[in-house]
Amino acid sequence: MLNWNDIIKFVNKGNPVPTRRVEKTDEEWKELLSPDSYFVTRGKGTERAHSSDMCGLFEPGKYECISCGTPLFDATEKFNSTSGWPSFTQPIAVENIAYHKDGGYGMIRVETTCNVCDAHLGHVFPDGPAPSGLRYCINAVALKKVEG
Repeated sequence: MLNWNDIIKFVNKGNPVPTRRVEKTDEEWKELLSPDSYFVTRGKGTERAHSSDMCGLFEPGKYECISCGTPLFDATEKFNSTSGWPSFTQPIAVENIAYHKDGGYGMIRVETTCNVCDAHLGHVFPDGPAPSGLRYCINAVALKKVEG
């Protein structure tokens, strides 16, 4: 189970090696993604808080990267953070998420990206529930919910 110290180590010493890589041109991403998903995942944007009903979905399933289909989160790790974005406590696999220092907007945060295709997902914070204490705050338009 990852904790905040693990996240900081990834930020400072390098991310896990992904099992594969998906790379496309900007034009290919634009053709593949909706304008909102492109804005968030390729442009490091943020969707408006409470703009998706995904925050309230807790049925079994998995959440994949909208860009490349990499499994990122399981519904069993999802919780209601009331932040306005889907929130999770752990990724499905350590090597599927990358972590980067984000100093934008006058804050120091940890950005999360898909480690396979570099899609911006959101941020991770150390204020989540026990036992990990992590809150992965993820843009809904960066995710695709699938059964299983």
